[in-house]
Amino acid sequence: MEQPFTIERTFNTSIENAWSALTDKEQMKAWYFNIPEFKPEVGFEFTFDGGNEGRKYVHLCEITEMVVNKKLGHTWRYKGYEGVSYVLFELFAEEAGTRVKLTHEGLETLPQSNPDFKKENFSAGWNHIIGTSLKDFLEKPS
Repeated sequence: MEQPFTIERTFNTSIENAWSALTDKEQMKAWYFNIPEFKPEVGFEFTFDGGNEGRKYVHLCEITEMVVNKKLGHTWRYKGYEGVSYVLFELFAEEAGTRVKLTHEGLETLPQSNPDFKKENFSAGWNHIIGTSLKDFLEKPS
């Protein structure tokens, strides 16, 4: 089993604000993906479209774990492709704000013949999503 991809960033915001950004579909549209229906409840299934350079993929996900203001985990797979991976967001109170840790494991189960499913593409994507989009959303001036 490959090492999972992990990224951690600390944001100048409260855990409650970070949790809302991770679980409120209207806020998610601003920094993540446009997810038509989302409820932070174990067993809830959701889908969204995503991709790059004109290639679109339907993401199929199911909430696998949820502890309010602490963690949110879900499956991450693609319609029409084998393999299933898992995404886990964890929140930690820090003196400077809230540390968000994202772990994405099981990437090696996705078809490695498709360059879009290579670990380095997930690394680039998550670094942009967490390091830029979420940061800008959580730390925008009021």
